Amino acid sequence: MKLEVALLLFGMLCFDIVPLKKVGARKAACHDPLFGNCFGILHNCPPGCPNLCEVDCRICKPFCACDRPGAVCQDPWFIGGDGIMFYFHGKKDKEFCLVSDFNVHINAHFIGKRSRKGRDFTWVQSIGILFGSHQLYIGAERVAKWRASVDNMLIKLDGKDVLVPAGEGQTWVAPEAGLKIQRQAETKKVRLRVEGLLEITARVVPITSEESRVHGYDVTEDDCFAHLELNFKFDCLSTMVNGVLGQTYRSNYQSRVKLSVAMPIMGRADKFATSHLFATDCAVSNFGLKAKTLGSGEPLSFECGGGSGGKGIACRR
Repeated sequence: MKLEVALLLFGMLCFDIVPLKKVGARKAACHDPLFGNCFGILHNCPPGCPNLCEVDCRICKPFCACDRPGAVCQDPWFIGGDGIMFYFHGKKDKEFCLVSDFNVHINAHFIGKRSRKGRDFTWVQSIGILFGSHQLYIGAERVAKWRASVDNMLIKLDGKDVLVPAGEGQTWVAPEAGLKIQRQAETKKVRLRVEGLLEITARVVPITSEESRVHGYDVTEDDCFAHLELNFKFDCLSTMVNGVLGQTYRSNYQSRVKLSVAMPIMGRADKFATSHLFATDCAVSNFGLKAKTLGSGEPLSFECGGGSGGKGIACRR
């Protein structure tokens, strides 16, 4: 009986218990006013993601955000530009290069804890994005007691805090950086766009009691391991793009993960390791290369588009 009471108290302290009658936990809407026939209409989330989904404004239907190319979710698993799902565990308290191209570089900071089997359970706590002369930080603040009403997302541009006005649909812009950030919910979820480059949807989520039980995370009441779940869309990538996620967008990329196993894992963490969140010293870094040539003068070609395709790439030039 004492154990049951302790577990109940732990769940109340650390995990977000939301009554089903509250709208928002199981519904989503289109946030783009350009799609007038769909804008603002609430949809029930699909059974596969009853608590977190998004709406495709073009077809006005909800979808599981972690089921599309460009997703980085949970412990962490990725869906590459080729549509193949794989895991990349990295190491806790280390940084790894997710995407590196000549005009954009994205690193991720991993948090986690040691499992009983000796490997790290890891989650993406923050990302550092370099583009032009700018540095953009998006991160989940560490919390012990999870509250749905508290915004645990921290955003910085060039070292200065970004304060997006409160309220779903509110925006913040930095014209000099071509950056626009819009709230997709009252708290913990934003969509940011760097014009002509990329779009990212970022959500802050905790490890739930059910996840901890099923996967054996053994999360304790001192830390809910708040982390990011991410969706990337790219407007323009070169054929040399690299990184854990970036390499999967190359037209000639062949996945090395074993698809026949229950947990296909992308190895070679050392190949993607970097020294800090805004470093470009990973072995596969391309950031800052000239757009016209690479090395001996081999032309760089590009795949470009408006971000409307499944891979976030619509055409080539």
